[in-house]
Amino acid sequence: MPLTNKQLIYTRKPTPSINPSVTSNGDGTFELRTSTFPDPAVDAIPENKILVRMLYLSLDPAMRQWLTAKRSYIAPVKLGEIMRGQGIVEIIGLGKGIDTNKFKIGQYARAATGWQEYALLPTDRNAIEPLGPLQTISTASQASTGPKTNQPQIRATDFLSTLGTTGLTAYFGFLHVGKFDASRDKTVVISGAAGATGMVVGQIARLKGAKRVIGLAGTRVKCEFLVNELGFDKAINYKDTDWKKQLLDATPEYIDVYFDNVGGEILDACLLRANQNARFVMCGAISQYNTGSDFGGAGKSGGSGGVRGLQNYMMIISQRVTLQGFIVFDYVKEYPRALKDLSAWLEQGKIKRREHVIKGGLEAAPAGLVGLFAGENIGKTMVEVASVSGSGSSSSSSHSFGTKAPVAKL
Repeated sequence: MPLTNKQLIYTRKPTPSINPSVTSNGDGTFELRTSTFPDPAVDAIPENKILVRMLYLSLDPAMRQWLTAKRSYIAPVKLGEIMRGQGIVEIIGLGKGIDTNKFKIGQYARAATGWQEYALLPTDRNAIEPLGPLQTISTASQASTGPKTNQPQIRATDFLSTLGTTGLTAYFGFLHVGKFDASRDKTVVISGAAGATGMVVGQIARLKGAKRVIGLAGTRVKCEFLVNELGFDKAINYKDTDWKKQLLDATPEYIDVYFDNVGGEILDACLLRANQNARFVMCGAISQYNTGSDFGGAGKSGGSGGVRGLQNYMMIISQRVTLQGFIVFDYVKEYPRALKDLSAWLEQGKIKRREHVIKGGLEAAPAGLVGLFAGENIGKTMVEVASVSGSGSSSSSSHSFGTKAPVAKL
């Protein structure tokens, strides 16, 4: 009997925010549909194809841009297509011609499946990449007050965060674009600091010898996490009425490296505190993604849509500030060296993980993405599509910081 496969199809453009409804008769951005795949227990898998089952689906801020951006580093998702995405999968079937020395039944991998429960993939590394032999299945039990962050053993879900695009973005953005040098640079400021990328940037800054590491986040709990768990020197809640005064007080020697994940007013405020020859690493602009602009197209008014432009741009001239955007794929040839550093730091406990795992199966992905923009997460956001044990997804739609994740060797 064939496998029933749930898929989330991109059916309506955001207006400008994502509508998380997935019903076929609603007005949601995505629609839940089903397809079928061969049952590996009784059916032959197509030649040179790998059948995988999604376990953990990554959710990332860039997904909002993938829906409407006209001119970007990647083509937008087309209406009617399965929503683009990657996750941690289990290999459950192999077609003829597959190299069984590289791919094995039961093996875990990182794969670009899109938003669906099952996928048939080619062996191209861009489609699927094995994580290596499993050691065990570990349970990262989390207390209600927050997870234990000092868990150095590498888990499969780390390949969606510290050892995935998130960690690589932090690594190359801070060290290559930001050109951090402890002999010269004293103060590092990170916006969106409690997010998946920001928290890794701050930890790299600490272990590389920054005198001051300052993070901006949107809740008291997040700020306490940055200081108490990750060792930031100062965390500022940008929702406080005096947050700009706090930023001024926290940067007595100005800002040498600023890692921007949010754009908007916070970027402008940090420009006022820029040191001479400061480097501003332009990684993201999550505060601007739902403004109605199509990012590279005409925008609502034939210009920039609702995106907030820089107001303090004169500081770029007077302080000789460098603002540089980047895409992590620019550094793909240097991934091995970066992953060697990141995995060592993770195993040594010098970088701590934090995961925000959403229960509820595939259907929970759209609401989880909306929650990401609402700041509901601390650390890396992912959806548990199916449990590791194979018993299926949880019926709960509540957010959780806990996860059962397989432990993998690099």
